[in-house]
Order: sequence, then C-alpha cells, then structure tokens
Amino acid sequence: MSLAAESPSPSPSSSSGSDDFAALLDAELDLASAVDSASAGDPSTSPTSSDDEEDDDEDVVSDVETVEQSSAKRRKVKVQHQDRETTTRPDEDSIGSFKDAQIKICPPHPGFFGGLCFRCGKRQDEEDVPGVAFGYVHKGLRLGTSEIDRLRGSDLKNLLRERKLILILDLDHTLINSTKLHDISAAENNLGIQAAASKDDPNGSLFTLEGMQMLTKLRPFVRKFLKEASNMFEMYIYTMGDKAYAIEIAKLLDPRNVYFNSKVISNSDCTQRHQKGLDMVLGAESVAVILDDTEYVWQKHKENLILMERYHYFASSCRQFGFSVKSLSELMQDERGSDGALATILDVLKRIHTIFFDSVGSLSSTCFHYKLLSCCLFAPVQCA
Repeated sequence: MSLAAESPSPSPSSSSGSDDFAALLDAELDLASAVDSASAGDPSTSPTSSDDEEDDDEDVVSDVETVEQSSAKRRKVKVQHQDRETTTRPDEDSIGSFKDAQIKICPPHPGFFGGLCFRCGKRQDEEDVPGVAFGYVHKGLRLGTSEIDRLRGSDLKNLLRERKLILILDLDHTLINSTKLHDISAAENNLGIQAAASKDDPNGSLFTLEGMQMLTKLRPFVRKFLKEASNMFEMYIYTMGDKAYAIEIAKLLDPRNVYFNSKVISNSDCTQRHQKGLDMVLGAESVAVILDDTEYVWQKHKENLILMERYHYFASSCRQFGFSVKSLSELMQDERGSDGALATILDVLKRIHTIFFDSVGSLSSTCFHYKLLSCCLFAPVQCA
C-alpha cells in the first residue's frame, strides 16, 4: 500500500471524504442519543400499556431507520475511500502493468550487477547482452554500451570542470621493476639485496612481496611523479600482470589510496588476449594519455601512447631483454631522480596539460595527438 493511502493528509482531494466521515460520526451520535432517551423514558421495571407499546414500536422503527441511514453513510464513505485508494495505490493488475512498462524500457539494458539488470531486473543469461565487464570497479558489474557512453560523457564534464585529463600508467619497467626471488643473481645475493628489501621502511623503494616470492623496486622519482600528476590527471593503473600482483603494487605506490582508488586494471580485465584497450577505461579516449614501455599491446591506441624508456634494475630484467651487462642493482646504482625518465615525462605531461586547457581552451577544438605533441615538446622521449 502506498504511503498516501495509509496516511491521508489534509489536501483538497480528501475534503469530501472528511465531510462524509463527519456526517457518519454525527449520525452515530444521534443514534446514541436516541437510544439513551428511550432508555430514560421507558424503565424496564415499570408496567407497559398498549399506548406505550405503540410508542415503543414507533421508537424502534425510528431507531432502525437511523441505523440504516448510518449504515448507508458508512458504505458510502467506504466506497469513496476505496476510490481514493485506487487513485493513490495501484492494485495487483496495475502493479503488473507498471512492471511491464519498466521492462519495455529494456533492451538495451544499461548494465548488470550480480547477473541482474539494474533497471528491469531481468537475468543476464536470458539473452545475449553486449557490453563490457568492469570487475575492477566491482565484482559482477557489467555495463552496456549506452551506459558506458553515458558514464564517459559525465566523467568528461567533471574532468574538464576540474581541468584534468586521464593518465593510464603501466607498472613493470614503467613505474617499477620486479623479480622472482629464485631469479636473483649471485652478485645480487652477495650484495644482500634480499635483506635490504626486508626492512620495514614505508619511505623506502625496495620491497619484498612475501606472498608472491618477489622483490619490487620503485623507480626513482615515482612518488613525486604521482603526487604532481594527480593534480592534472585522473589516473589508472593498467598492467598485464595478475590482479593480486597489481593490487599489491598499487598499495606500495598509493598506500593511502588517494591516487587510484579502484582504478586498477589487470590482465583478467582485458577484453582481448595480450592487448590493452581503452574500452576498459570509464573515461573519454580523446583526453587519455598512456605511459607504457611496450608498444605492441596498444595496437588500437598508438596515438595516445607515450613510449617509456624501460627501467631495468634487477639482473633478471636485463637478461629478459637480452642485455648482457650488469644491472643497476649489481652496480649498486640507480636512475637519477631529478632528471631521470619520470622527471622528464612529468615535464611533458605538464606541457600537454597546459596546451590542452590554456592554448586549445575547449574539447571541441582539440585536434592534436599526444604522440606528435610529446615528440615535438621533448625529443628524447620515445613516442609510438
């Protein structure tokens, strides 16, 4: 039952009902008064005459008429009250029609959560539903094309209002370098690299991932890079690594969860094998910048890609890419922070941001490609 039916309020639509209820109350009071008067004028202990019996008969007839009139008024009020309920609360048939009307809005379904359309309630397996699973946002979430477009449009308005673009960040060889414990070289062992990684230092750059039997080294300047980039960009992590690994690295890079939140995309989220795509990003492609050390995984989005110089800290990383040289860890050296790869890229991103908002001014007049822009701004940066 609707709230209006259960708790009527004093409104113009209910004034007639209130008058009927008052009339019914008056009739019942009149009836009670008549009964009391009859009882007072005719005590049960006194003898009755024929005239008294006639008077009693007339009183009974009058009482019956009054009761009938009261019953009729009561029925009238009840019918009118039911009529008001009909206007404020749909009955079973109307509820069914209402559900049918809702279902007719789909397809297309805006999306599914837990296997049910979050608009009409239909199960996902009842039909072939186009769309993309966004498990990194919430497990069991799948969005249709129209809903994705709507969310991207809304996000774009918010970003432009905040003067921000979108930045997609790869992990391995871009922001970090990792190695399996069993791949640590003899020279690295002799230098005590594993013991150094075991130190509990939140401000350090070398960490042990105990559950994964790995060491991870943060690239120099990465913390300042993320802090300054977050003022200009909405940032995503996008890695071909496993989900558990991606989440652990995100915790190292963003321990307070202020940069990425749930925006951590891993290989299990990809819609195409061995390929990364902006279809997994709930943001407009036209304002997306990608930083990655691997070009071939972005076949459909090369114009958005800035190709990073790879970070090889561990010996296993050098061997993986065919470098027969000592690693930075074996040399006990590292990239320079103030003028290294990330510092250089940060300067490029600042220029991109400035040109987009201050020189271009609006999205409708934006015609540049980040590839060309970054190459022109800073020649040493590799561009796809």
